[in-house]
Amino acid sequence: MPRMLLTYDPAWADQFASIAAEIRGQTDADWVIEHIGSTAIPGMRAKPVIDLAIRIRDLEEFETHLPALEAAGWRRGGAVRTHPVMIREADGIRSAIAHFFVAGEWDAANQRILRDWLLAHPDDVERYSHAKCDAVAAAARGRSTYNAAKTPVIQEIVDRARIARGLPSVPVYDK
Repeated sequence: MPRMLLTYDPAWADQFASIAAEIRGQTDADWVIEHIGSTAIPGMRAKPVIDLAIRIRDLEEFETHLPALEAAGWRRGGAVRTHPVMIREADGIRSAIAHFFVAGEWDAANQRILRDWLLAHPDDVERYSHAKCDAVAAAARGRSTYNAAKTPVIQEIVDRARIARGLPSVPVYDK
């Protein structure tokens, strides 16, 4: 079962800034690092896990910095198929997820598109928050996984956001 959804915490922005600074210091890379995911959306209920989008030049650059990230406590994530992911845990509890996007995919990354759309559309923040709560309940009853249960709402919102940017619809579920 997923961790409990919490009321938005303004401290999440500071946690993101601290994690981003640590990554820059650990890798000495000149990466663009952005706060994504529900903790980046004021008013959004969220699991207290900080998601980051990191723009890398190419996969070779990611591999070059991988040892430094691993030495700092990050480990490769396993489920996402579309881009490299690293996870940081504290006492066995996930605290941060870093998504690495190559420069050519940066502007079309669904995670960034969703974040930008939600920041500009409070009605969709409320709708997505409700979908997340329903997904927790569905997962608790064993009817679905948390991610699968919330995907239809995410897909619909991202489709509208992509159309607004002149981009085609693509599946948002990448596991």
